[in-house]
Amino acid sequence: MYRGGCSHANRQMVMYIMKTGNSDRRIGISVSKKVGNSVVRHHITRLIREAFRLNRDRLETGLDIVVVARAAAKESDYKTIERAFLHLCGLHNIFLKESK
Repeated sequence: MYRGGCSHANRQMVMYIMKTGNSDRRIGISVSKKVGNSVVRHHITRLIREAFRLNRDRLETGLDIVVVARAAAKESDYKTIERAFLHLCGLHNIFLKESK
């Protein structure tokens, strides 16, 4: 995944994308012990998962997405995490194209 995919990063997280043949979108979330204790790590995981859940219909299908949280995510609220997630999706250019 890390070798075959491409990555972009911002202050809160790093995102790796790999195209698959599936018709679904999957997400994997990694939060290191360097970020905080288990309560903090689980909270960040839930925020990232919620940002993905609410925006998954806007993303292309056939993707494996791995998000690695950075230490700066510890002080972030949901809106900041969602903004960072969408920013990385835009850098990867994985939003669905508008059909006209």
